[in-house]
Amino acid sequence: MNPKPFRALSKGAAIVFGGFLILNLSTTVAIGALRSFAEKKRKKLALPCGLCKGKGFYICKLCKGNATIRWSPLYDPIYINPCVCPTCDGNRVQRCLNCTGKGYS
Repeated sequence: MNPKPFRALSKGAAIVFGGFLILNLSTTVAIGALRSFAEKKRKKLALPCGLCKGKGFYICKLCKGNATIRWSPLYDPIYINPCVCPTCDGNRVQRCLNCTGKGYS
Protein backbone atom coordinates (compact mmCIF):
# COMPACT_ATOMS: atom_id res chain seq x y z
CA MET A 1 0.00 0.00 0.00
CA ASN A 2 1.23 3.42 -0.94
CA PRO A 3 0.83 6.25 1.50
CA LYS A 4 -1.31 9.17 0.31
CA PRO A 5 1.57 11.57 -0.55
CA PHE A 6 3.17 8.97 -2.81
CA ARG A 7 -0.17 8.32 -4.53
CA ALA A 8 -0.61 11.99 -5.28
CA LEU A 9 2.99 12.22 -6.51
CA SER A 10 2.56 9.17 -8.76
CA LYS A 11 -0.70 10.57 -10.19
CA GLY A 12 0.97 13.90 -10.91
CA ALA A 13 3.93 12.17 -12.57
CA ALA A 14 1.57 10.06 -14.69
CA ILE A 15 -0.34 13.16 -15.82
CA VAL A 16 2.84 15.03 -16.73
CA PHE A 17 4.31 12.01 -18.56
CA GLY A 18 1.02 11.43 -20.41
CA GLY A 19 0.90 15.08 -21.42
CA PHE A 20 4.44 14.91 -22.81
CA LEU A 21 3.58 11.71 -24.66
CA ILE A 22 0.44 13.18 -26.24
CA LEU A 23 2.28 16.37 -27.17
CA ASN A 24 5.10 14.36 -28.77
CA LEU A 25 2.73 12.14 -30.77
CA SER A 26 0.61 15.05 -32.01
CA THR A 27 3.69 17.02 -33.05
CA THR A 28 5.11 14.01 -34.89
CA VAL A 29 1.87 13.46 -36.81
CA ALA A 30 1.57 17.16 -37.71
CA ILE A 31 5.17 17.40 -38.94
CA GLY A 32 4.75 14.18 -40.97
CA ALA A 33 1.60 15.51 -42.60
CA LEU A 34 3.23 18.84 -43.47
CA ARG A 35 6.31 17.10 -44.87
CA SER A 36 4.15 14.78 -46.98
CA PHE A 37 2.12 17.70 -48.33
CA ALA A 38 5.25 19.67 -49.23
CA GLU A 39 6.83 16.61 -50.90
CA LYS A 40 3.73 15.98 -53.05
CA LYS A 41 3.65 19.62 -54.14
CA ARG A 42 7.38 19.60 -54.95
CA LYS A 43 7.07 16.34 -56.90
CA LYS A 44 4.21 17.70 -59.00
CA LEU A 45 6.11 20.85 -60.03
CA ALA A 46 9.67 19.49 -60.34
CA LEU A 47 11.43 18.36 -63.49
CA PRO A 48 12.75 14.78 -63.72
CA CYS A 49 16.37 14.31 -62.72
CA GLY A 50 18.75 14.64 -65.66
CA LEU A 51 21.26 12.11 -64.34
CA CYS A 52 18.96 9.11 -63.71
CA LYS A 53 16.17 10.31 -66.06
CA GLY A 54 13.55 10.19 -63.29
CA LYS A 55 14.18 6.61 -62.17
CA GLY A 56 16.08 7.39 -58.96
CA PHE A 57 18.73 4.73 -59.66
CA TYR A 58 21.43 4.09 -62.24
CA ILE A 59 23.98 1.38 -63.00
CA CYS A 60 26.74 1.26 -60.40
CA LYS A 61 29.74 3.29 -61.52
CA LEU A 62 32.32 1.27 -59.54
CA CYS A 63 31.50 -2.26 -60.72
CA LYS A 64 29.70 -1.13 -63.92
CA GLY A 65 26.76 -3.43 -63.17
CA ASN A 66 28.77 -6.62 -62.52
CA ALA A 67 28.06 -6.74 -58.74
CA THR A 68 31.71 -7.67 -58.06
CA ILE A 69 35.02 -5.88 -58.19
CA ARG A 70 38.52 -7.27 -58.66
CA TRP A 71 40.50 -6.67 -55.48
CA SER A 72 43.78 -7.76 -53.95
CA PRO A 73 45.40 -6.59 -50.72
CA LEU A 74 48.86 -6.65 -52.32
CA TYR A 75 50.30 -3.98 -54.58
CA ASP A 76 51.59 -6.49 -57.15
CA PRO A 77 49.05 -9.30 -56.80
CA ILE A 78 49.57 -12.92 -57.67
CA TYR A 79 45.89 -13.69 -57.16
CA ILE A 80 43.01 -11.22 -57.64
CA ASN A 81 40.01 -11.87 -55.45
CA PRO A 82 36.52 -10.99 -56.76
CA CYS A 83 34.59 -9.22 -53.98
CA VAL A 84 31.07 -7.87 -53.66
CA CYS A 85 30.94 -4.25 -54.75
CA PRO A 86 30.94 -1.97 -51.69
CA THR A 87 29.03 0.81 -53.47
CA CYS A 88 25.96 -1.15 -54.60
CA ASP A 89 26.29 -4.17 -52.23
CA GLY A 90 25.91 -6.50 -55.21
CA ASN A 91 22.60 -5.01 -56.38
CA ARG A 92 24.14 -3.74 -59.65
CA VAL A 93 22.45 -0.33 -59.27
CA GLN A 94 23.09 2.59 -56.94
CA ARG A 95 20.89 5.41 -55.77
CA CYS A 96 21.19 8.60 -57.78
CA LEU A 97 23.35 11.07 -55.89
CA ASN A 98 21.85 14.06 -57.69
CA CYS A 99 18.23 13.55 -56.63
CA THR A 100 18.91 11.15 -53.68
CA GLY A 101 16.69 8.49 -55.26
CA LYS A 102 13.52 10.63 -55.57
CA GLY A 103 13.58 10.87 -59.37
CA TYR A 104 13.27 14.64 -59.56
CA SER A 105 15.58 17.51 -58.75
